[in-house]
Amino acid sequence: MKVFTCDDPELGLIRYVDHKRYLWMLSVLFPLIPFVGMGLALWSGREWLLWLPLAFVYGGLPLLDHLFANDRSNPPEQLVPQLEADGYYRVLNYLTVPLHFVVLVGGAWFVATQDPGLGGFLALSLLVGAVSGVGINTGHELGHKKTPVDRLAARMVLAVPVYGHFTMEHNVGHHAEVATPEDSASARYGESIYRFALREIPGGLRRGWRLESERLGRCGFRTWSWRNEILQSYALSLPLYACLVLAFGPAVLSFLLVQAAWAWWQLTSANYVEHYGLLRAKDSNGKYERCQPHHSWNANHVVSNLMLFHLQRHSDHHAWAARHYQSLRHFDDVPQLPSGYFGMFLLSYVPPLWRKVMDPRVLELAGGDLRRVNVDPRLAAAERSVTSPARSMDTN
Repeated sequence: MKVFTCDDPELGLIRYVDHKRYLWMLSVLFPLIPFVGMGLALWSGREWLLWLPLAFVYGGLPLLDHLFANDRSNPPEQLVPQLEADGYYRVLNYLTVPLHFVVLVGGAWFVATQDPGLGGFLALSLLVGAVSGVGINTGHELGHKKTPVDRLAARMVLAVPVYGHFTMEHNVGHHAEVATPEDSASARYGESIYRFALREIPGGLRRGWRLESERLGRCGFRTWSWRNEILQSYALSLPLYACLVLAFGPAVLSFLLVQAAWAWWQLTSANYVEHYGLLRAKDSNGKYERCQPHHSWNANHVVSNLMLFHLQRHSDHHAWAARHYQSLRHFDDVPQLPSGYFGMFLLSYVPPLWRKVMDPRVLELAGGDLRRVNVDPRLAAAERSVTSPARSMDTN
């Protein structure tokens, strides 16, 4: 184990060992899980085995999160610069990028050559799509960094799920408007994930394109040019998908579309979970307060965090966006999710269960005051229509 040390004028010698240092390799290996299903199906000749890795992702990981104690450990702040300067952690991000291309090609090959049947096709498409969604998370980690290499790697990995607009939309748009009614990527109290998706997906596309167009305009460049970073990523997506169709035939196109759609849905699911109902306050001038850790739902579930480069320590990420995944912190006083993301995704797909679990938590955080909650306007209107007759009776 590598030991980080420094001499502090007040505290003396400070030592820190990242006990998860080599466990972060799980974030690199996790995208390869579709090959487990493909290998089992090839070995046994049974297409239903393609469903096992998918069941592990959405059922096994939440169970493991429940079985293992949550991780609330933080690195000493005095050693964070050393921790973030350690190239090992960034290399893990880089290693993950080509694996997403390998998985997409492998999945296309399997569907085109092995005749997995409708059930097997669906299982593999969803599984590869889930991994492509994890690729957006890799792009998320890299896209927040300042070096050209990191940002290029982000655009490359985002080409796999055809989500090239993400970096601009997320970094400049979502981070500025997070936990406000104006943000298309912040879910409102009482809003189902299905209605949220109708705002979030087109809203993200429009906002990302507008922000990139504005950036290029400030630099004196045209929107439709090779300098457009969104188009750079899409320009990789198009030949990638075209080459797979040419190599394996038109039948593989349906696989590519289903997996990409599911990858987009996974990003929508994450956005829905991460800020549901939370609201930043306005000052006397009508400006929103700076984003704080309590404006994001946090999860310290150790297993799923090890699979997702610490994405679920989202509270620290939104308060200090440039902070690297290995140094993201736990805070005792921030909203905590009852499960890791994959468990919360499944819960969100059943809106009555989601509201039963999450709405009381939102109201408790707000002290029961809906004015401190990012409320779905439809819910607010419905409540006003219910209460207005009572008010009329009181005034008569």
